[in-house]
Amino acid sequence: MNEQALDIHQELIDRCRAGDREAHFRLYKLYSRAMYNVGFRITGNEEDAEDVLQEAFVSAFKSLDHYRGDATFGAWLKRIVVNKSINVIKKRKENVIPQDDEFDVPDEDVPADYKPELSVERVRQCMEMLPDGYRSVLSLYLLEGYDHEEIAGIMGITESTSKSQLNRAKRKLKELLIRKTS
Repeated sequence: MNEQALDIHQELIDRCRAGDREAHFRLYKLYSRAMYNVGFRITGNEEDAEDVLQEAFVSAFKSLDHYRGDATFGAWLKRIVVNKSINVIKKRKENVIPQDDEFDVPDEDVPADYKPELSVERVRQCMEMLPDGYRSVLSLYLLEGYDHEEIAGIMGITESTSKSQLNRAKRKLKELLIRKTS
């Protein structure tokens, strides 16, 4: 982000801190689509993603005094969205991620002849079919750029569990993609 954009964002944040409703709306408009997408990729559910988005903004606006500017506002807000999304998944009361520290799944080599026609939409549909735990770890790792240590901290699991869940998610996603091409 260039310096002028950072200044505009900081001005909006300062106005929000002062209670300016229009500034709240403008910040929401700037970040809502991207934050909705983050929430959706993790929860896999439109309604949950909408709830996460609203809760994250309410939380962020209430906590603006705690935003120190060490990271961009977008990165700070994204962290709130990720945490709220993980909380939604935990509330589903499913055995989302088994603790299997002793069971590490090795990375699989993708066969050289594996070249089905892939589209973004097909991959997205197959990702939605993944169990919550698989989808969450896969999204956090591949799409949001978190490492296994960070994922472990966010989700309350071990690093080895994060690694094995990622490998299982990739394997399951591959199976779903192959099945859809057959």
